[in-house]
Amino acid sequence: MQFKDIIGLTETKQQLIEMLEHNRLSHALLFLGSEGSGALPLALAFAQLIVSQPQPAPVVEDLFGGMTALEPTPAFIHPNEIQNHTAFQRAEQLIHPDLHFSYPVVSKKNGEKPTSKDFISEWRDFIKTFPYGNVYDWLQMIGAENKQGNITADECNDILRKLSLKSFESEYKVLLLWMPEYLKKEGNKLLKLIEEPPPNTVFILVAENDEQILPTILSRCQLIKIQKPTAKEIEEALLIKNNTNAETATQIAGICEGNYREALQLLQHAEEDWQSLLRDWLKAILREGPVAQVKFSEEISKMGREKQKQLLRYFTHLLEQSIRIRLLGADNIILTEKEKDFAQRLNKIANISQQENIIEELDKATYYIERNANSKILFQALSIKLFHIIQNKTFIEV
Repeated sequence: MQFKDIIGLTETKQQLIEMLEHNRLSHALLFLGSEGSGALPLALAFAQLIVSQPQPAPVVEDLFGGMTALEPTPAFIHPNEIQNHTAFQRAEQLIHPDLHFSYPVVSKKNGEKPTSKDFISEWRDFIKTFPYGNVYDWLQMIGAENKQGNITADECNDILRKLSLKSFESEYKVLLLWMPEYLKKEGNKLLKLIEEPPPNTVFILVAENDEQILPTILSRCQLIKIQKPTAKEIEEALLIKNNTNAETATQIAGICEGNYREALQLLQHAEEDWQSLLRDWLKAILREGPVAQVKFSEEISKMGREKQKQLLRYFTHLLEQSIRIRLLGADNIILTEKEKDFAQRLNKIANISQQENIIEELDKATYYIERNANSKILFQALSIKLFHIIQNKTFIEV
């Protein structure tokens, strides 16, 4: 993983480079960023950069009692020049002996006490396949099903053991701990190590929600806030990295709200005509009545959870753009012409207050879908709620 592979975050990347180059590296860093922001790939790229730096030249006593380096001190290797170095190539493959990982895991068998090293092969595959993935993606990859992931006391003991050893090749040894939110009271085992680590030991924690981290750990870390990529940065990434057509890239970048994971999820279903599906739903709500609503709910329940969430997010996106059109005018909104027309029609059937109420209900529905609610019942109830919010029978003709 290299800095150039990560979307946006130009200022943060430069901050990290200067921190390492000028020897201002804190012993404990917390990369804090929401899902899909790039916190994990950025932390990983930085960890790989750290362990790939050359060792300082050995120093010996000279004939006059002074200390002299046997050879010139190696220069700092910039991220733009690191790719061909052997140490970086091992770090990039996640096999460097001084780069360690910790992450939530699950027991494969009852009574088993798993640690991260038991899932290192899956972790390498996960980083290669889903660098912007979330903990749900990870737990599904390791076959967690309905099990709750955890960073256990045994994992903490293993961390203590690994970091008590001297580094093998690098000047530093680095532990990247992903999702410290899954550290419960067992995390207190790590407090002394984080506060007073062995020389040249670096902790890099990567989190999404600082309120769920043990305060005693949080207070010992230097915070690195990871901002969401802008819509323009995501659009460019979709165009360049995924060869997405311009119209689809613009649409997805507007919907995903700075979440690149969500953008990639949307891209998998880009062939879906969300606008037609939304039009059919509104037609059933506003004109055709309960029978059509039940039929729509049955059809949408067959589509799967991800598609259901994407329909709700697309509806939310258009409602938000409708409000912006009211406030800023249609010429100042970046939408395709079809979407702009649809958004303006939404303004004819609901005022701002109604639109905000609808968005709130859509957000609630998304939350329940993520928690495996019965989608048929959910969409039937949601259709009734939307009808009562709008309180009229205007039909959108597109």
